[in-house]
Amino acid sequence: MKRKRIIALLAALAILLLFPVRHRLKDGGTVVYRAILYSVQDVHRLAPGLPAEQEYVEGTIVHILGMEVFNSVPSGSA
Repeated sequence: MKRKRIIALLAALAILLLFPVRHRLKDGGTVVYRAILYSVQDVHRLAPGLPAEQEYVEGTIVHILGMEVFNSVPSGSA
């Protein structure tokens, strides 16, 4: 009986830590997937400072435990 409770607790903890919640930002189409341990941003935002042929900035940003581990968004767009 005690073993089943431990397994249920671990399963609930895994769901809480690993399954993301989706947030849509109103900046042109950016979607952020956030869980407690990580965050993934699918960036698609309007970029008024870029030349006319590049209306949007697109890329992906990944944070694990609060540290940025991957960023494919052009740096001049912030």
